[in-house]
Amino acid sequence: MELIIIFLIILLYSSGAYMLLRRSMVKLLIGVMLLGNGTNLLILLMGRITRGNPPVMEDSLKTLIEPFADPVPQALILTAIVISFGLQAFSIVLLKRVYVLVNSDDLDDLNTPEEIDDI
Repeated sequence: MELIIIFLIILLYSSGAYMLLRRSMVKLLIGVMLLGNGTNLLILLMGRITRGNPPVMEDSLKTLIEPFADPVPQALILTAIVISFGLQAFSIVLLKRVYVLVNSDDLDDLNTPEEIDDI
């Protein structure tokens, strides 16, 4: 199972880096999204995937004996998903506004010396 996730992380990071090198702003956003998903899988993999019980102890036990799932990586990933969703929503609105003003999604068109009067 871990080997499949490793190959998936490699695929997400390589395709995300490739998309970051494109000139289109939409492809840049897709690249950031792919890198974020790859990082979430990396955190999950580093937290050791274990099939076990939830980490809830009975009152009589002082330590966990059985294998249990670690809740910290899962909480980190859930937080990262929420933050990345907010970042993606803001980026999509920003890209739409830039496209309306510039009429292009090419990053080189943003560096033109023409002034935009509609701001």
